[in-house]
Amino acid sequence: MADEPLVLGIETSCDETGIGIVRGHTLLANTIASSMDEHARFGGVVPEVASRAHLEAMTPTVEAALSEAGLAFSDIDAVAVTAGPGLAGALLVGVAAAKSYALGLGVPLYGVNHLAAHVAVDQLEHGPLPKPCVAMLVSGGHSSLLLVPDVAEDVISLGSTVDDAAGEAFDKVARVLGLPFPGGPHIDRAAREGSGAAIAFPRGKIDDGTLDFSFSGLKTAVARWVETREASGQSVHVPDVAASFQEAVVDVLTRKALQACGKYGVDDLLIGGGVAANSRLRALAQERCEAAGVRLRVPRPGLCTDNGAMVAALGSDLVAAGVTPSALEIPADSSLPITTVHV
Repeated sequence: MADEPLVLGIETSCDETGIGIVRGHTLLANTIASSMDEHARFGGVVPEVASRAHLEAMTPTVEAALSEAGLAFSDIDAVAVTAGPGLAGALLVGVAAAKSYALGLGVPLYGVNHLAAHVAVDQLEHGPLPKPCVAMLVSGGHSSLLLVPDVAEDVISLGSTVDDAAGEAFDKVARVLGLPFPGGPHIDRAAREGSGAAIAFPRGKIDDGTLDFSFSGLKTAVARWVETREASGQSVHVPDVAASFQEAVVDVLTRKALQACGKYGVDDLLIGGGVAANSRLRALAQERCEAAGVRLRVPRPGLCTDNGAMVAALGSDLVAAGVTPSALEIPADSSLPITTVHV
């Protein structure tokens, strides 16, 4: 343990300034400063507001992480940072900060892929990843199925959303139902008082033979259902709508994930990203994986949402694999493909 490098991870792809510190696969600090309250009144993340919030939060959040871990800057052996994908301005703040810390400390810099980091973070809780595994990443910006032979070097895209991401659909449906932003936790909470079988909402692309997702039609179907009820003077039972919408989402997600496992002969499924904190997704995935003989790994909710620990975890894997560090000239790439694990 003591001879493993200490890696500082910086995450600024969206609205949370995340700083993590790991030694190998041991988590030492995971500090987050969120600007969510600043975006709530707009009903979504405002890129310029997020960028300014990252700039203001960076130094105190790094210092808080070092304090939590009982470390000094001089103890850090490497710096890892999310180089993409994400909001361009937000990424720029994190990448610039990481370059400054790496240069000032005289340590190597590793620019990493945000999505691959969501896969790597599970190792902080459940140990080394099986090789290969299938990973399903579901968040406000992404819904992807991946084949992961080696998270440090080889990640293969199997499918992704063709329109709205799952988390985006949660946010938009929450707005229709008069629930606060971000919508995911509020729909999850409301759904516990409703029935997932109350309304038969559509399941997009569920039997189309691909491993892609589509949630735009579902979102529209919920909006039209609510509009029709309100226009006819009927009441809208929010818990039933929330539960039925949620059931449609998690039904598709879990079916596609297990289809991917079957197609590629993989017995291990990992679910990550912010939507992986959803209680119904976790329960249904566990139920269906047990029935299919597939081992399921899902990080605790605090490691599912964006955080610096996941970036540090992937950075640690890159160091262990002997990957060449990134140049100080690396860009922030808002559309970095998942197949590019490090830049």
